[in-house]
Amino acid sequence: MENQAYSTWLEIDLGAIKNNIKVIKRMTGTRVMAMIKANGYGHGVQAVARAASEAGAEWLGVARIEEALNLRASGITAEMMALGYTPPSMIPEAVRENIHVAIYDPKMAQAYARQAQKAGGRLKAHLKIETGMGRLGMSPEKVPAFLEEIKTQDAIDLNGIFTHFARADEPGANSAAKQLNRFTALLAKLRKADLCPAMVHTANSAAILNYPEAYFDLVRPGIAIYGLNPSPESPLPEAFRPALTWKARLTFLRTLPPGHGISYGSIYKTSKDERIGVIPVGYGDGFRRVNGQEALIRGQRVPVVGRVCMDQCMLQLDSVPEAAVEDEVVLLGEQNGLSITADDLGKKWGTVNYEVVCGLADRLPRIYLDS
Repeated sequence: MENQAYSTWLEIDLGAIKNNIKVIKRMTGTRVMAMIKANGYGHGVQAVARAASEAGAEWLGVARIEEALNLRASGITAEMMALGYTPPSMIPEAVRENIHVAIYDPKMAQAYARQAQKAGGRLKAHLKIETGMGRLGMSPEKVPAFLEEIKTQDAIDLNGIFTHFARADEPGANSAAKQLNRFTALLAKLRKADLCPAMVHTANSAAILNYPEAYFDLVRPGIAIYGLNPSPESPLPEAFRPALTWKARLTFLRTLPPGHGISYGSIYKTSKDERIGVIPVGYGDGFRRVNGQEALIRGQRVPVVGRVCMDQCMLQLDSVPEAAVEDEVVLLGEQNGLSITADDLGKKWGTVNYEVVCGLADRLPRIYLDS
């Protein structure tokens, strides 16, 4: 269906995603696990998965086993890993569908082994190490004994070891360096004892930018493949391109007299005769109920006025007298040299660009382009 059929929509440039993955491969010289969890960071997981594979990403990473199974059901055959918790009852599916899972606890490993045996196959798994994130992971001191034990059973093929950085996006902090030192010290110990799994990986998008010593055998870019900055302190190089634009149509336009309230609560009232336009975008789409937002129309920046509704919001259009119903409005992206970035929205909303794009509602149509 063409864009003309929609009142609001997302345009996803798969060419930008492919470009960004190729840039990462050139930067790192190693294999790439493209992180496509949370519906491909809001960009649409199936299209992103295929674009990532076409661009040379050897692996696809998700958080949950059901995400991986849905990709398999859609015909995606790439190497795939679920990096979060996998319920033991889902291990037979992981075995059958050749999905790698994370292990970070001996009892978990035992439960997984029993389920893999029931499925009549071997589970592919990677051991997650706690080095400072304070989330999932096995303490380094427990790892050697665990690996000795795992060698005695045949149901689990432990072919990877990994960790995750808490502050790699803060180049001035040495937290990530400390985590990396803990991890490499463990690797040295394991290699000396001939216990180290074959594949080692640590680097998220920020670590790719700031810690080349963390590349190892594979990198795990997430936010960077969508052309978004890991943080204000870790901006992407110019070679990266944002992939997502959010657009809408102006659906109604009128002039209201002085003192007229706009939207719920009438927190905004016109101070004179004002041209007010309506667009079909609201917090039901992921556009936050926050004051002081802006949009782009006819190459000009205009304010959103009044409270954002579930499905609509209003624009003050006095500065754009030529604005007309059906005009294209940009909420996120570029128009005629002006831009509203995911970082800009994150600042307005008191959050980060990750949450901006991951919060885009499923009901928003996603139109795929390939530049």
